[in-house]
Amino acid sequence: MNITVARGLIRLARPHQYLKNLFVLLPLFFGWKLSDPSAVWASIVAFAVFCLAASCVYVFNDLRDAPQDREHPTKKNRPIASGLVSPPLAWGFLAVLAGSALALAPLVPGRAFSLIVLGYLAINAAYSLGVKHMAIVDLMCIALGFVLRIFAGGAASGVTPSHWIVIMTFLLALFLGLAKRRDDLLLAACGSRTRKCLDGYSLEFVSLCMAVMAGVVIVSYILYTLSPDVMAKHGTEQLYLTSLWVVAGILRYMQITFVEQRSGSPTQVLLRDPFIQVCILLWVASCYLILYAFK
Repeated sequence: MNITVARGLIRLARPHQYLKNLFVLLPLFFGWKLSDPSAVWASIVAFAVFCLAASCVYVFNDLRDAPQDREHPTKKNRPIASGLVSPPLAWGFLAVLAGSALALAPLVPGRAFSLIVLGYLAINAAYSLGVKHMAIVDLMCIALGFVLRIFAGGAASGVTPSHWIVIMTFLLALFLGLAKRRDDLLLAACGSRTRKCLDGYSLEFVSLCMAVMAGVVIVSYILYTLSPDVMAKHGTEQLYLTSLWVVAGILRYMQITFVEQRSGSPTQVLLRDPFIQVCILLWVASCYLILYAFK
């Protein structure tokens, strides 16, 4: 295997998308387990397993979508669509990724985590095989994948995720998914229609849904920080101060979507936008200081 093909396999795995798997670590952080070595180690393994599982999903999806990707202005450069990586090699790579994920999963104590990983793979396989062509259902499927990451992190760290974190993760994932569909609709308007589910969407509908989701996410987070149960659990009434960074981040993402019209990939937005990066860093820092340092 030459270096070019090896680089193609790395691109096929999409390591930049591993940022999404940081959701696996949220139960560890908000469950007061950062000082528990066994919980930290299990969460790190869980993160690694989901990275492998996610790459497995991306390879399978690219194998299925290669003909359509060749008609897309940017996806045509993907390793399989461009011919850099052959389908047989991609199938072999997929088998290695899936085998590695399933081999590592039992290292996390308990059966729950392994079952969640299998559920994640099954849902994403169904998504690639046809669910992604069903408007609204496709977004629900994507959002469910993020929720499963939360439950996987909870199973690894021994923390039962609260209804707050589950609901907010689901709503945020819907918001990001809608932004991506809006970008797809803009491409379709330019003649690059590669998603059948777009027949069930319109710019007006998606834009309205995004506005609703943005408001619901912000209100849900504020209610979370002001919840008596949450304040009692964390022993502080100052968590509401972190709402500033959430509001700023949501508004910036709305600006990127509606003004700059470049919301096709949430991960790429995160990697390239300093404003959102600063908001996330300040949110993490303020949460840490409030929950751990200033007690």
